[in-house]
Amino acid sequence: MKEPTKILGDERRAYILKRLQDSSEPITGSDLASITNVSRQVIVGDITLLKARNEPIIATSQGYLYMHASRPSGAERTIACSHDPEKTEEELILLVDHGVTVKDVRIEHPVYGDLTASIMVSNRYEVKQFMEKIRATNASYLSELTDGIHLHTISAPTEKALDDAEVALRKADLLIDLE
Repeated sequence: MKEPTKILGDERRAYILKRLQDSSEPITGSDLASITNVSRQVIVGDITLLKARNEPIIATSQGYLYMHASRPSGAERTIACSHDPEKTEEELILLVDHGVTVKDVRIEHPVYGDLTASIMVSNRYEVKQFMEKIRATNASYLSELTDGIHLHTISAPTEKALDDAEVALRKADLLIDLE
């Protein structure tokens, strides 16, 4: 039985970039490692090099995603929320149930300044995956560093969807009014 051939260096990075550009869904580092017959850690390094070349690749809880500039974004805004970690899943579900994509979470840390992490969840299944990954890794939420206060960049096809999502968060006492 012949051993699969490794794809090396620049050829591998070009292949990874093309795969990400052609996919509308995130691709995990493990999947990319399996396809190219290298370790996941090699893929992490490749992604870092591609990002250093200003390729718009983001790491989400579902895998790597290429952010096409030509994709219509609809409406987008930043919201401020505050809650205990136990309310995170409720917050995310309220947002995605209104047709909203939660792009990221951002906090203002007293030492490091603005810290942002990609979330990229758009439906209940993605929220479930995100929450399972948090639990499985015993990871902390960024908002735990700021007593629950955090920002989200959210997007939706319409401003009304964003407005409706904010109303739902306000009713659940999860939204900080910026006015």
